[in-house]
Amino acid sequence: MKINKKTALNIVLILFVLSFFVTPLGHYGKIALNRLFSFSPSVIDASERNQITDYDWKLKDADWNFFNFEKSQGNVVFINLWASWRLPCEAELASIQELYDQYKDKVDFYIITNENRPPVEAFMEKHGFTFPITYLIIGEKMPINVDEVPSSYLIDKNGNVVIHKEGIADWSSKKVYALLDDLISE
Repeated sequence: MKINKKTALNIVLILFVLSFFVTPLGHYGKIALNRLFSFSPSVIDASERNQITDYDWKLKDADWNFFNFEKSQGNVVFINLWASWRLPCEAELASIQELYDQYKDKVDFYIITNENRPPVEAFMEKHGFTFPITYLIIGEKMPINVDEVPSSYLIDKNGNVVIHKEGIADWSSKKVYALLDDLISE
């Protein structure tokens, strides 16, 4: 039995699609596709921006010590809500790492999860991420919606939410870098 080109191509395509469901290649393929289809987030028009007026909310740092968000009042702040078990989060965190590497001394970063430390630490080590992890205190008041994961916020020095992105975005882009440079110089 001779297989024609079209049949062979269909078989290869079916095997490729199946590999996304039954092999480790599928996991990395899904990460790559998420990254491929993530774009720079949109900036909220100045007239439509919400303002964070309450900076009095508590979080835990990587050492499990409590601290108050008030320490970031007057600074440019980047907040990302994530979970290690969510594939879109894993896809987005690489661009957040690049953003952190570029702006770690100029912007306050809060990469927030509600998970326990051991799985988060294992996830961070596995992927080589070095940005600081912040842990959410369940039930603590928050001026942002913590139910949508992944989601991110970029807040200017006056507390205005300049970007609110639900879902993943490419944070390592010229557009985001230019915006951050402007916000920092204000």
